[in-house]
Amino acid sequence: MGGPRRSRACACSAKVDALLADLSLPGEVFGAIIAATVQINETRGMVPGSTASVKWPQQRRMPLGRDGVLGVAEYVIVADADPPYIVLTRIQLY
Repeated sequence: MGGPRRSRACACSAKVDALLADLSLPGEVFGAIIAATVQINETRGMVPGSTASVKWPQQRRMPLGRDGVLGVAEYVIVADADPPYIVLTRIQLY
């Protein structure tokens, strides 16, 4: 008889954390990654414009920066966990 489930929260993988800690990372890219985590949290992983993997629908990709000019963020929705959560697994920069 648990209480209501908490909404999905977006965590970063160790690789994404390391990228964010890199002092040579341009501010525009840092800001785009933070904006991506906010969008993921606000939409519970269903970011407009994101695409899902055919083989693994829990894995999603979304563009970074205006029209994706900075790269792609990949994340995984772990919906069957209690509580559900999301992991930003990889950032591919252009």
